[in-house]
Amino acid sequence: MATIQDKTKALIASKLKVSESEITPEKNLFNDLGADSLDFVEISMMLEREFNVKFTEADTAAVKTVGDLYQLMEQYSNK
Repeated sequence: MATIQDKTKALIASKLKVSESEITPEKNLFNDLGADSLDFVEISMMLEREFNVKFTEADTAAVKTVGDLYQLMEQYSNK
């Protein structure tokens, strides 16, 4: 069974067209993986649909790294 991190990683890889092996918790979504603000909005929306959650603006504003996104997903999955 795929974990939240596995599914999140797969969505990021698909959207940014990078290998899943490149996606590690310390990677910055923007500087390291090449996401722009529109990519990030689309990734957030994909995750909201996939996991049936709704992020707040404050939550997504704090996300810079893949690890930050993993933590946000874990936080919402426990609600």
